[in-house]
Amino acid sequence: MARRTIEVGGERWHVYLSGRITAYDRDEFGLVFEKGTGPHRVQRVTRFSPIGPRRWDAALAGLSDRRLLDFFQQSQPARTSPETDYGHGAR
Repeated sequence: MARRTIEVGGERWHVYLSGRITAYDRDEFGLVFEKGTGPHRVQRVTRFSPIGPRRWDAALAGLSDRRLLDFFQQSQPARTSPETDYGHGAR
């Protein structure tokens, strides 16, 4: 699975595609931002609609760090999202 890493406020966050399939799977993709491990892991989730490549891995690779930061700033805690089974489906 494609992964990226960004820095937010001096902390490293791993970014990967959620892999959740919805009725809009050809139009939008889920992004999961994750830092830490085990019980200290924090996840945030957002969705985006790519312009250009529709393959999930190509869409993630094509995002600039600035754009990933923008998506991070609009993301929600994992407990609010079906992408992560409302915080219970940690990877």
